[in-house]
Amino acid sequence: MLVEHKNEKLINAIIYFVQNTKFCGKTKLFKLLYFMDFEHYSQTGRSVTGLDYFAWPMGPVPTELFNEFNQPTEKTTNSLSISKKGTPNGNEMLNIKPLMEFSSDYFSKRELKLLKQLCSEYHNSVANDMIEATHLENQPWHEIYEVKGLKQENIPYELSLKKAEYEQIIKNVIENEEFEGNYK
Repeated sequence: MLVEHKNEKLINAIIYFVQNTKFCGKTKLFKLLYFMDFEHYSQTGRSVTGLDYFAWPMGPVPTELFNEFNQPTEKTTNSLSISKKGTPNGNEMLNIKPLMEFSSDYFSKRELKLLKQLCSEYHNSVANDMIEATHLENQPWHEIYEVKGLKQENIPYELSLKKAEYEQIIKNVIENEEFEGNYK
C-alpha cells in the first residue's frame, strides 16, 4: 500500500512538473524532483518521492527513475507517454506527456506549495540552467561529486540540512521511537 502511494505520488509530481513548466525533458524533470525532495527533507526530515539520487557528471540523477524511463513498466506507460524529440540546437530530449490528470490527493499542503514554488522558479529554465543550479558550491551534489570525489555515489539527504538542523531531526526521531516503544 505504501509503495503504491509513493508511486502514485511520483507519477503525479512528474505530471505536475511537465504540465506547469516549459522545456521539461528528462534532465529538467530529474532536477526538479531532486530540488523538491531535498527541500522537503530539509523542512521535515522526509523526502516526497522516496527516490535516491546519485552524483552523476551532469548533476543528481534518480537512477531508479532513469532506468524506468529507459525501459518503462506497464504502470509508467499507462500514466505517461515518453518519446524523443529534437531540440532547436540539434540535440534530442525526452518528450514526456501525461496520459492521466494530475491529482493533488496524494500531497500535503506543504508538498503542493513546494511543487508550485519550484514550477514558478524554474518555469522557463532549460536543462543546462538546471544542471548549473544543482552544481552550486555547498549543495549536496557538489559536496559528494566535487569535494569528496564520490562519482556515481548516493547523495545523502542529510546534506540538505545544516548541522544543527540534522542534530534536531535525529533527536526528534529518537524521541519519537522511544515514545512509540512505550505503546507497543
